[in-house]
Amino acid sequence: MNLIRRILCLSSLPLLLATARAQTPPAAIIPTVITSTKMEMWSTDTETRSVFQQNVVVTGNNIKITCDNLDVTATRLDDPKNKGATVGTLEKFKTLVATGNVHIVQGDREVTCGRAEVFPAEDRVVLTEKPVVIDSSGPYVATGTRIVLLRGERRLFGDNIKLQGPPIRDLGFDKNKPVQAPAPLPRLPKT
Repeated sequence: MNLIRRILCLSSLPLLLATARAQTPPAAIIPTVITSTKMEMWSTDTETRSVFQQNVVVTGNNIKITCDNLDVTATRLDDPKNKGATVGTLEKFKTLVATGNVHIVQGDREVTCGRAEVFPAEDRVVLTEKPVVIDSSGPYVATGTRIVLLRGERRLFGDNIKLQGPPIRDLGFDKNKPVQAPAPLPRLPKT
């Protein structure tokens, strides 16, 4: 009888583990936090604009951006209570434009440039002013006049790109080995 109980307990273990996994709460949503020395914000009925200056740091969901200046446009919730508010309830970021000594770290990618335009709704980042993208998974280093990164696709494209990657093994010949004559060409049948 004791053996039967043990077998039943062990056989129900996968079901218990699956149930526990199903009840695990989703990862916490990390809010975007922006700090700077100076900031100015104003709103219209449809969007809120913020300009951050000096020592700007943005932290959020697996991303950190540092720069000299940041111009943020966010859409506002379409709510009658927001109409007269100086700063309305923000719905989502429309654009983030970072300028001056821009440094972005996200996962195994690191970016430096003079200007970065982030379009969250389009999952796109446009880098200009001497952009350098370092992807340590390769390792790869890309430079160009304009580089576009697409979120979730690990895709990069742009203008005047130079890509530096890992070395390709030497496909040449051994200088210390004597050169062998090439094999004779097969004779083609006469027609």
